[in-house]
Amino acid sequence: MTAPPLTWLYAPGDRPHVVAKALAAGADVVVIDLEDAVAPDRKEYARAATAELLSAPQPVPVHVRVNALDGPLAPRDLDAVADRPGLSGLRLPKVTSPEQIIRTAERSAPSTAGAPALYALLETALAVEHAHAIASAHPTLRGIALGEADLRADLGVREDAGLDWCRSRIVVAARAAGLPPSPQSVHPDIRDLEGLAASCAHGRTLGFLGRAAIHPRQLPIIERAYLPTEREVEEAETILKAATTQQGAQALPDGRFIDAAVVAAARRTLSLARRN
Repeated sequence: MTAPPLTWLYAPGDRPHVVAKALAAGADVVVIDLEDAVAPDRKEYARAATAELLSAPQPVPVHVRVNALDGPLAPRDLDAVADRPGLSGLRLPKVTSPEQIIRTAERSAPSTAGAPALYALLETALAVEHAHAIASAHPTLRGIALGEADLRADLGVREDAGLDWCRSRIVVAARAAGLPPSPQSVHPDIRDLEGLAASCAHGRTLGFLGRAAIHPRQLPIIERAYLPTEREVEEAETILKAATTQQGAQALPDGRFIDAAVVAAARRTLSLARRN
């Protein structure tokens, strides 16, 4: 079983030296950003530099976040990088409809077998309302996630907890569409490591798995928050041991009740714990 990624590290496409550091920082996936992190007068350079880098395979999976799909830059971004051997996925910002996913998939490759994996970022109220339709739009779509900065502005939400309904909606939509669990959106304050850890713990309770980062110092905090604890591993091992000795629902000596769903969750816990 392939270990699921827990960390996605963003790096601006117009700063190749930063991208190089990101590739060596230990993230599970590096996301080269052609959108928000790049000034308008640097877009062309960022696109060319990224295409050049991805002309060869990379040491870790590399995704590219292209510019907004309804603007003039996204088609140029897609044409420049979609067929590069170093590309593992395309991150699509500000998606609001399944039709955008279908059009992007068709433009990126002539067949699903040769198409890069697509990941949709939902950043508006309309996108959240269409979450399941977007999540199930095309076979090449491999994940959805929130863009919380834009969503917060769209909704006028001031307190962080005000986004929890939207977060749960994304988690449910991904699961209903058969996609992997969604990662959390970035924590924008790179100095606030305690706040990042607390936010990750909350995200884990909501059903997220892993998180995007904007600085390497955030990576170990995210990984630690999302890997199972020693106690969780011990409990999962106890459950699986009991399941091998008796079929069907049963009660453990400590009073806990286990059935097929509990066993499946224990297997997921151990798979995640053994990812390293």
